Amino acid sequence: MWASLLCVLALVMLSQACTPSVTTVSGTHAPVTVCSGAMIFADDFEEFDLEKWQHENTLAGGGNWEFQYYNNNRTNSFTHSGLLFIRPSLTSDQFGQAFLSSGLLNIEGGAPADRCTNPRWYGCERTGTPMNILNPIKSARIRTVNSFSFRYGRVEVRAKMPAGDWLWPAIWLLPAYNSYGTWPASGEIDLVESRGNRNMFQNGVHIGTQEAGSTLHFGPYSDLNGWERAHWLRRNSAGYDTDFHRYQLEWTPDFIKFSIDDVELGRVTPGNGGFWELGGFNDKNVENPWRYGSKMAPFDQKFYIIINLAVGGTNGFFPDGVTNPSPKPWWNGSPTASTDFWNGQAGWLPTWNLNVNDGQDASLQVDYVRVWAL
Repeated sequence: MWASLLCVLALVMLSQACTPSVTTVSGTHAPVTVCSGAMIFADDFEEFDLEKWQHENTLAGGGNWEFQYYNNNRTNSFTHSGLLFIRPSLTSDQFGQAFLSSGLLNIEGGAPADRCTNPRWYGCERTGTPMNILNPIKSARIRTVNSFSFRYGRVEVRAKMPAGDWLWPAIWLLPAYNSYGTWPASGEIDLVESRGNRNMFQNGVHIGTQEAGSTLHFGPYSDLNGWERAHWLRRNSAGYDTDFHRYQLEWTPDFIKFSIDDVELGRVTPGNGGFWELGGFNDKNVENPWRYGSKMAPFDQKFYIIINLAVGGTNGFFPDGVTNPSPKPWWNGSPTASTDFWNGQAGWLPTWNLNVNDGQDASLQVDYVRVWAL
C-alpha cells in the first residue's frame, strides 16, 4: 500500500516538475521561476492594472513628429467589459481651440506617475503659435517598462484595430536596457501596425484598415536601418477594424516569426553573420555593434511591451500622394504639418465617430495580452 502511495506521489511530483526554459524575465510582475511552456505574463483587462501598465506622458510625437500628446487620462485609456481601449480625443476639448495657437503647455508633474517621460523633441514643454500649434490630439501609450521584460518567448495579443483617417495603432516591443546602444542598434519588434483610413489607396492598393504589418528595426544607427529586409504585410478585404484578430510572435534563439490568427506572416532566421549580414551592412564603414553578441543580436536581450495609438506624423508612414476620400491635409516635408492637419479636421474628424458609442470605432481595442516561455 505504502509503495503504491509513494509511486502515485512520485508521478504527481514528476508531472508538476518545472523544466527550465531559455526564456529570461525581469520586472515587478515577472515570475520568480520560469518553466518551459508556462504563461509568464497575462492581462485580460477585467480592470486597468496600472501596476502592469505604465503611461507615457510626453508631447514628443514618437520621434516622427506625430500629432498626438500622450497622457494618463481615462478619456484616452480605459478598460470596459473586459477590453482595453486606447481612444483619441481633441486637445481643444480640454484647453479650448485658442490655446493650441497661443498657449504654453508644460506637462511635467510633481507626482511620480505625472512626470514627463520623454523630454526630447520638445516633449515636456511646448508653446503654440499660429504656424506651429500644440499637439491637437490627445491619446495614450502604455508600456510594461517597469513591470515586465523578457527575452525569448511566445506572444499573442487579441486586438481590433481602430478606424478613422490618419490613426496609427501599434503593438510593439522595445529593448529594456539598450544593450547595444541607442535606436535602432538595440532593436525594435513591431508586432502589428495599421492605418485607420477606411478607403486609402496607393498605386491602386488599399493601405488603410485592410493592411496590417509586422517589422523588425535593427542597424548601427538611425540612417542604417535594415527594417525593409524584415517587414511583412497582410491584407484583409474585410478590414482589421471590423473584428478581433490574434497577432502572434514566436521569438527564439534561432528565429523570429510573426503570425496573424495562426497563419505565418513572415520570419527571420539569421545565419552565422547574424543581423549584420542580414541588413547588408558589411560594406559600410562602421563597427558592428553586435559583433560580441549571439547571431540573434540585437534580439538576444530583454524587451518590454508597448500599446499605443498615434495620429499622423511626417516620417512617411502616411505617404504623400495617397488617394483618400478626403485628401491628406499635410505633406511630410511641411514645417507646419501639425497645423495643416488640424486645419483639415472637416475631412478627418467625422471619420472618427467620436460621438458614437463612446468613440469605439476610433479606439484600438485589446482583448488580452499573453506571453509564454519557450
